Amino acid sequence: MPIDTESSLLQPTEAPAARALNARGGASAVLVCEHASRFIPASLNGLGLDEAAARSHAAWDIGAFELSVELMGALDAPLVHSRVSRLVYDCNRPPERADAMPQLSEVFPVPGNQNLSDDQRTRRIREVYEPFRQLLASTLDARPAPPVLITIHSFTPVYKGEVRAVELGILHDADDRAAQIMLRHAKDCGLRVALNEPYSATDGVTHTLREHAISRGIPNVMIEVRNDLIDTPTGINRIAGQLAPILRSVVDELSQVEAKI
Repeated sequence: MPIDTESSLLQPTEAPAARALNARGGASAVLVCEHASRFIPASLNGLGLDEAAARSHAAWDIGAFELSVELMGALDAPLVHSRVSRLVYDCNRPPERADAMPQLSEVFPVPGNQNLSDDQRTRRIREVYEPFRQLLASTLDARPAPPVLITIHSFTPVYKGEVRAVELGILHDADDRAAQIMLRHAKDCGLRVALNEPYSATDGVTHTLREHAISRGIPNVMIEVRNDLIDTPTGINRIAGQLAPILRSVVDELSQVEAKI
C-alpha cells in the first residue's frame, strides 16, 4: 500500500525543496546537484526504507553535494541543489518517467513508492520537482551572459556485481561541446576518465541537460565521480582540486568562443 500524505508533502520547517547558493557568483557557469540530499519528509514515514537503504547511494549521490560546494567556491559559480531524496522525486527525471519515483532503486525496494495514486504523484511533482525546475530556470535566466551548465553526480564502485574501473565520467547529450573540452583537459588529471561512462544519454540520465541547457542552446556537461573517491572530506578536497582547474578551462574556452560570435 502506498503511504498516504496529507495536503502538504513538505512541512514549513522542511522547506524549501531546492536552494540556490552563491546566486551572484561571477563565473560564467551554473552548477547543479540534483541528488544532493537523502532527506525524506516526515509525512512519508521514511518511505518504508530500512536504515541501510535510507543511507545508501540509492537515496542520494554520496559526496556529490560536498564536492559541488567545493567547486562552487573554487569557480565562484552559483549552485542549485535539491534538498529532498531522489527516492521521493528524482529531479533528473521528467514527471512521465516511472523512475522519477522509483519502486525499486538499485537493489532496494521502496515500499512508499508502490502503487502511488495520481494525486500522490502530482503532489510530489508540485512540491519537489517544480520548485527545483523553476529555481534552476530562474538562476540560468538571471545570468548576465549564457553560462555553461555543469551537473555533478557520483556513482558506486560496484553496480549489480559489476566493478567499475572508471573514476571520472564525462557525459553529454546532443551538445558535446563542453564534454569534449573537459575530456581533453582531464586526460592528465590522474584519474581514470571515460566519455559517457558509467552512463550515457541512452540511459535516460540527461534530463537536466535537455530541459535546461539544450533547450536554451547553452553548453553543458554532466560529471560523474566514483563515490569511494569523495566519501571523506579529504577525498572531496582532493577531487575538487583536480576538477576545478579543468572546469575553469572549460568555462574559459567556451566563453572565448561565445565572445567571438
